[in-house]
Order: sequence, then structure tokens, then C-alpha cells
Amino acid sequence: MAKAVKLARSGWYTTMPNPRVGCVIIDTTGHIVGEGWHERAGEPHAEVHALRMAGSKARGATAYVTLEPCSHFGRTPPCAEALKAAGIARVVAAIRDVNPSVAGKGMAMLQEAGIETRSGVLEEEARALNEGFFKRMSTGLPLVRAKLAMSLDGRTAMASGESQWITGPMARSEVQKLRAQSCAIITGVGSILKDNASLTVRPDELGLANAAVICKRQPLRVVLDSTLQTPVDANVISGTGNCLIVTTSQSSPTKKSQLEQAGAEVLILDSAANSTDNKVNLRALLAELGRRECNDVLLETGAQLAGSMMAENLIDELVVFMAPVLLGSEARPLLHLPLHSMAEKQQLVIKDIRAVGDDWKITARPVLK
Repeated sequence: MAKAVKLARSGWYTTMPNPRVGCVIIDTTGHIVGEGWHERAGEPHAEVHALRMAGSKARGATAYVTLEPCSHFGRTPPCAEALKAAGIARVVAAIRDVNPSVAGKGMAMLQEAGIETRSGVLEEEARALNEGFFKRMSTGLPLVRAKLAMSLDGRTAMASGESQWITGPMARSEVQKLRAQSCAIITGVGSILKDNASLTVRPDELGLANAAVICKRQPLRVVLDSTLQTPVDANVISGTGNCLIVTTSQSSPTKKSQLEQAGAEVLILDSAANSTDNKVNLRALLAELGRRECNDVLLETGAQLAGSMMAENLIDELVVFMAPVLLGSEARPLLHLPLHSMAEKQQLVIKDIRAVGDDWKITARPVLK
């Protein structure tokens, strides 16, 4: 199963919106006769690749798969049927699928065919492969990671807004990897007006051998723009891939049409409850992205939007790149999160800290209140 988990990671940047899955087939003598992983949606699943490699040696063998085999016709035929047809005698799944279309039905189908089944082997490792997929299937919302860069004294930009570059090239390469593993990137229109960022995954900065292949799939770029200030020639629209501009304004049909003609999709959502400035309802936005099959979403924005998302308990994970510099007390804070007493402090659980070039990458999970 550990090998199957490792194989599943080979599809880390390419399987979306499908889960990352690996499969290993062992014959009756204990030798590996087949292995494979799911590479991208619409193409064969991990089990099919492993069965093709195993051929006739699959009969009587054991299949180790990181996720319960599917039992329904989706983009491809059900893997449970393929395992049955190949004569597999035993199937060990790391974790049950929470997709309502599967949810135990795959294992039940195998059991009805007389195939021995077991689940719960390296379950924690298998869940870590697909946290966003599991969250979307369970709640309808994607998993949200907030990427932030700060100085040692917790500042993100000078008072003027100048911020390039706080961190070094290796940290920026890590950000490219975060983008590549995401289904969508969310930013605010303020970031677009200030930096005119493309928010694309760039192969020359990704630092991976198969960067060109990975970059063929670009994440959806989502701009929160309540009053449609996004320029029609913004890089976020003209770059490779799709751009979704989310607004609450229904009073600018001409600008909406111009943005759509430039290549963007414009989505009008209701404003947040009790909002005095007509801001986008953030939970409604995430629900919409969930409906669009987004598993993992990267929040790459300024202190205001990041603080709003944190205040509404909508951030699942913080990825903070800390540079060995000081920007001083006049510089801008990491998050706009007004707190007035120690009782209000936001508790975090540090999941990982590691050096990235001259900088530090800190991965933390908020403790929900």
C-alpha cells in the first residue's frame, strides 16, 4: 500500500477534479505484477493501468488501491467491474470513498462477486492525498489554502504597497507548485490593480521535470471584484486558462460585456449578509467553486481578503513563507484581522516547518472556534 500511495503522488498536479489514486497488484507468490496511477480526468484509472500491466497474471492476485474502486460510470467505466473481469481474488483499499456515487458501493460490488475485501490500510496517508476531494464530497466546499509571504516581523509590504520581492526564488518556486496543485486561485481586484498578476503556473519557475505537461492545465483564476474595476486588458484575463470575475454589481452591463468579450466569465453573486460595502458572499463563492468540481483552492491575495476569509473560518490551511528580513512597524500586516483581546486570538496547529532556500515555509491549520 505504501508503494500505491507513492504511485498516487505521481498524479499530484494532473488528476483534478478526480482524486489521486495508485494501485499495485501482487500475485500469489508475492511479486508485483502490475502497478499504475491515475494521471488525468477522462483517462484510465489507476486500477486499469495496473491490470493492463499485469495481464493474465492478475487472476487470483491481490490489488492494493489507495481509494475504494469506483462502481459507477463517470468519465470512465467502473473499476470494480474491471477488477472482477480480470479475476482479482482480493482487494485492499486504503480508504473508503465518500463520493455519493461510490460510498461503499464499490466494495459491496466486489464482495457480491466473491472477492475478498479489506479497507483502512494506511488510511491517514491516503486521506492526505485527497483532502480537497474528500472535503468537497462531504461538504460541497473546496479546501482553501492561503498563501502568504511575510518578513520576520510579520509584515507583507511597505506602507506604500511595495512588496517585490520579500522572499527568494526557491520560495517563489514553491508557490508555483501550490498553484499547480490547485483547481482555482482566488484573489481580490486590489491585487490585480496593483500588480497586474497573471496568476498562471509558469514552467520555468515550477522546477519539475514534467513542468511543460503540468502547465497544460492551468487553474481557474478567480477575481473578486464587487464593482467591476478589472481592466479588460488585465493579464489575469489574457493569460493561458480561464478567468472568472465574481461581482455583486448588476449596474454595469457595459463593463460586464467588455470583460466577457475580452475572454473572462463574469459571475454575479449576492453580497455578504450585513455587508455595508457590497462585498461578495465568500461562502457562496466557495459553494459555487465546489459545484464547479474544485477540490483545492489557493487564496493568493492581500491582507484584507485573507483576513475576511480567516474571520469567517473559511481557510483550512495557511502556507506562510517567512523571509529573514525586517520591514518595520509602518509596513502592512499579514492579515487584516482586528482582534482586541487575548481571548480572541486565533489558535493554529503547526503541521510543518522547513527551510526553502534562505526562507522558511510554515504550514499551519487554524483551530476552528
